[in-house]
Amino acid sequence: MNAIILSALCGVVMMFSGILLPKSAIKNVAIAALLVLLVGNLLQFYGIFTINIDTKDLLSFDRTGLFFNTIIIVSTLVYFILSGSDIERVGTEVAEYFALIFFVLCGVTILTSFNGLLMFFLGIEIMSIPLYILTGSDKKNLKSNEASLKYFLMGSFSTGILLMGITLIYGATGSFGLQSTTIKSAVTGFSSAGILAPVGLVLLFISMCFKVSAAPFHFWAPDVYDGSPSVFTSFMATIVKAAGFFAFIKLFAAKSADFGPGPAWTLILFVIIVATLLIGNITAVFQQSVKRMLAYSSIAQAGFMLFALYSTNDFTKDGILLYTAAYSFATIGIFSILTKMEDFSLDGYNGLSKTQPVLAATNTVFFLSLSGIPLTAGFFAKYYMLASAIKSGGPISLVIIAVLFAAVSVYYYFKVIQAMYFKEGNAATNTTITPSFKLGLIILAAVIIILGVFPSALLGFYYF
Repeated sequence: MNAIILSALCGVVMMFSGILLPKSAIKNVAIAALLVLLVGNLLQFYGIFTINIDTKDLLSFDRTGLFFNTIIIVSTLVYFILSGSDIERVGTEVAEYFALIFFVLCGVTILTSFNGLLMFFLGIEIMSIPLYILTGSDKKNLKSNEASLKYFLMGSFSTGILLMGITLIYGATGSFGLQSTTIKSAVTGFSSAGILAPVGLVLLFISMCFKVSAAPFHFWAPDVYDGSPSVFTSFMATIVKAAGFFAFIKLFAAKSADFGPGPAWTLILFVIIVATLLIGNITAVFQQSVKRMLAYSSIAQAGFMLFALYSTNDFTKDGILLYTAAYSFATIGIFSILTKMEDFSLDGYNGLSKTQPVLAATNTVFFLSLSGIPLTAGFFAKYYMLASAIKSGGPISLVIIAVLFAAVSVYYYFKVIQAMYFKEGNAATNTTITPSFKLGLIILAAVIIILGVFPSALLGFYYF
């Protein structure tokens, strides 16, 4: 409850800071507010202080959700530190941008603690609506306007599907709760629960595939990510996507015992995962724009995160936490550099190692982590996901396919590394690269390597 209330209050504070403070001070206020939010969440995580409000069992705060909040808040803090100055360059309403981000975090913290379909729906909407505004924040850019409209229409469409699914399940079971027989009734079969509950569950699944850009419901993501201001694409592709997956997993995987080892559920996940990995990776290979390549890459990363739906064993829980940290840190680092590049194409990175060696070196670490190369956090993140599927009895063929597509991802990630180190050019940045920005990148790259060598450095906080 601490994080929900504090994130909403921080959003209000940021709104008023735009009136009372100069533009140059807003970023620092946002970082200070985020630190307050982090402390408040940690106080509840360690059981020191909690704001007690009777939510009538609509919210349930467990250790996993609170720790996930911590990862999300720390990732947002890294995002503010590295990209806060780029947010200031998007437009004049800087305080409002930060306020919207805090409101998104409010929705995220609801999604980590919902205990019923009603709060699940509210969390999704509170998280999504500010994003429609951030996507179209570059009002003079037609691509930004198009991306905002497309995101709004697709988001509204998927929300309608979600609401219809919730309605059908409620009509069949008479309950919004997750601890009741709601989900169980929906999966026990048409004969016992009627047609409403199973159809409602299918609609919920389709809607969440939209939200996390899983194939074949991914088609909005490349255009939206490419058209949005790069600094906000970074936030959408990391914090927002990870929160959507956490809610997805909590809604479905937490009830995997009710689904049982039936072939239908296994087949659906098999097809969705393979299609997501195939479309994301193969399409990324042919992209000449690094930003658009990263958009398809995020779809491919979604394919790996979908492995967490197979089971509820220890690997699943550890995997989604580690994957969230590894993927968010690396992607935020990549986009923080991308935002400062004059040219977003592959050719725009030619010779970056000569003009900006620190940016090239840290960018290499980030791309290696997304590839899943050993000694980076991405390696253990992918390992935990694949291991969770194997431990739960998932088909070994699916794991082999995932490994093969991971090898494909190495190819297009290494194209950027090749451009930075082995191609002639004079890569230019659109702004001055400050020593503090370089230091931030070095620290972030070091954290990714530490997590790649000692993943217990993160997971130890969760268990102890």
